[in-house]
Amino acid sequence: MEKEELLNAIRGGLVVSCQARQGWPMYGTDIMVAFAKAAKQGGAVGIRATEPQNISAIKKAVDLPIIGIYKQWFEGFDVYITPTYESAAAVIEAGAEIVALDGTKRIRPNGENLKEIIARIHDNYPDILVMSDCDNLESALYAEECGTDIVSTTLSGYTEETKDQNSFNYEFVSALKNHVKVPIIAEGHISTPEELVSAYKSGADSVVVGSAITRPEIITKRFVDNLEQLKKKTI
Repeated sequence: MEKEELLNAIRGGLVVSCQARQGWPMYGTDIMVAFAKAAKQGGAVGIRATEPQNISAIKKAVDLPIIGIYKQWFEGFDVYITPTYESAAAVIEAGAEIVALDGTKRIRPNGENLKEIIARIHDNYPDILVMSDCDNLESALYAEECGTDIVSTTLSGYTEETKDQNSFNYEFVSALKNHVKVPIIAEGHISTPEELVSAYKSGADSVVVGSAITRPEIITKRFVDNLEQLKKKTI
């Protein structure tokens, strides 16, 4: 699929993030594949997935574009979303058409930096789109300067600079729309269909939703928390 065709395939639709970490209830390749199948059945236009084995299995089961990441934790480094070129190459080889990287200025393992990683991907995998997961406008502008094809709001609320941001940041999407030229993907803290619609109204080209769809333990807790609030009011 050509790059522009790929962007058009996910533009205006819902991408579902089908992820789980080891130790979480829904961890397992078979479960990730089942989530991806269910997402397609529900009308999703793409899948976001982590780890090469999961990406490869999903690719065989579902004919939707995949945003691939590889979460790896290195001691002494805060960057964990596809932190190195090697991790990016692994998800590309597994079948991802879009590879997402941490798009912040934070220090990466092996002395690598975002600009060099993006350049190597473009040189070695010219048909692959690079997406930079950002936490604020400064990061997004930096990622665009480094040559990224797409910026996303994924890390808003998940870095030291943005740790107080606990809800979907519409203003961030609007700022991106006004300041960057590359496509924008809204992701992070999107919990309802109404928030998804608002993300588009704010200027997103595509939207990724994860926990609100594929984290049943979080969905269950939301119901239980509301029930507990009701009980407190009736006491």
